[in-house]
Amino acid sequence: MSRIAIIGAGAWGTGLSIVLGRKGTHQVRLWALEKEVRDSISSRRVNELFLPGYSIPNSVTVTGSLDEALQAAEIVVSVMPSQHCRGLFEQMRAHLQPETLIVSATKGLEEKTFLRMTEVISQVIAKHGEFQPRMGALSGPSFAKEVARGDPTAITIASKDPALSETVQREFSDPRFRVYTNDDVVGVELGGALKNIVAIAAGVCDGLGLGHNSVAALITRGLAEITRLATACGGRPETMSGLAGLGDLVLTCTGGLSRNRSVGMELGRGRKLSDIIAGMHGMVAEGVFTTHAALGLARSRGIEMPITEQMNAILHEGKSPSDAIHELMTRTAKSEVALSG
Repeated sequence: MSRIAIIGAGAWGTGLSIVLGRKGTHQVRLWALEKEVRDSISSRRVNELFLPGYSIPNSVTVTGSLDEALQAAEIVVSVMPSQHCRGLFEQMRAHLQPETLIVSATKGLEEKTFLRMTEVISQVIAKHGEFQPRMGALSGPSFAKEVARGDPTAITIASKDPALSETVQREFSDPRFRVYTNDDVVGVELGGALKNIVAIAAGVCDGLGLGHNSVAALITRGLAEITRLATACGGRPETMSGLAGLGDLVLTCTGGLSRNRSVGMELGRGRKLSDIIAGMHGMVAEGVFTTHAALGLARSRGIEMPITEQMNAILHEGKSPSDAIHELMTRTAKSEVALSG
């Protein structure tokens, strides 16, 4: 049996534990920070806090000990919020072996460094001169509740290590969860991170009472914006038309289960960000952190990202959503295929 550790028992980490546990061929350990999550899973086989209503297979063991979770693990899946990635891997580093396969399933950028998650992980492990970790990034259109329910879902594993990609594809796939492979780690990670910003903007449109025309335009121009930055960082344009690009962008901008879209809707209705976050009961909308990091990354590369700029102004500078949308619509007219926004 494959020994798999999942670090992070939020909705997505729990959903992945259900996928891997239902195969019956894995020994899955799920690390949960919150005692109430551990107690809920141990006693009722359900994560009542983050994914209520979905049974977790008995092959999944929950623990609050990183040592126990990582013991002899062949595959480690990191699903913690992006801002906790560095700290957790500092604690995990001593338990990882050179042959361990690390799969990052966190969709975000580190706020202060603008680094992608695989870059953060590599930096933490390599700075001690021990080894270069074998890593991949898992991304694509995947609401945790629908994955847990068994709805057909397709995602991608991106890695420069073909053996890792093949292993993850084989071990994670089943008739309800299809895994594709890709070697464009930069494109897949940035697509998964940046779509959350556009989803907040789509929610703002809904919150302001705007219609489908506005959201369709936003998704299209948002994809152009994501593609500009991803390619400037070394990603491939064709990745942006795939599952981790367009697929995840459409889902997150239009789906009712999207936390980032929900945050945008409440902003559009006039609520303060602090009040919105307080009402999320520990759940994370990664786009709130990613917006500032993405803008910093774009500026370092000389890339224009008008949607990201306006979302940053709403989230962190107190700009009104209606003013931000007006400014986007009254920018200097350009060609649709221009390299700038």
